[in-house]
Amino acid sequence: MSELEDHAYILDYLPQGRTDKRSFKREALAYALGENEFKLFELTPKDNVHLTIGEKVYIGKDVDLREAIMHVKRRVRYDDLTNAAQNELPLIIQDIVTDREKDFVRFYNESRAITTRFHMLELLPGLGKKSMWAIIEERKKKPFESFKDLEERISSVHRPDKLIAKRIEAELAEAEQKYHIFVAK
Repeated sequence: MSELEDHAYILDYLPQGRTDKRSFKREALAYALGENEFKLFELTPKDNVHLTIGEKVYIGKDVDLREAIMHVKRRVRYDDLTNAAQNELPLIIQDIVTDREKDFVRFYNESRAITTRFHMLELLPGLGKKSMWAIIEERKKKPFESFKDLEERISSVHRPDKLIAKRIEAELAEAEQKYHIFVAK
């Protein structure tokens, strides 16, 4: 079920608007990444507001709570982002994954088979069948409590947070992928 995003992180801020627009009056805009479903947005900031890269802004339904954003202009694809926004994306994703560690540790604890031969864990870049089975066997003994716990108990898994962040980035960059585990379609 798709939800509305309440908060997003600024990936790029263009106070003069896009330079490729031929409009007489260009309006300021920002590109942002939603906090929960990793949706990409083009936002219209309020007048006299200066946004900073990485800043968390409210974009939810309650207009009175929007201090910096006038409105969400549209959802965008990865290819619509500026180069600066694309470069900032991995850093912001990593920050979100770190902040929401409990949610992503739950993924390691609760992920399941997609088909009889393919498991959700195999979608994580760099995680093979041996590591997948090691995670499944180890979580049967006791659920993982943190990324550090997972890393200590599974010797073949290093930086489980980075594996999640890389998968989110891949789902954003290649929207036509068959399976989306973290990014809303």
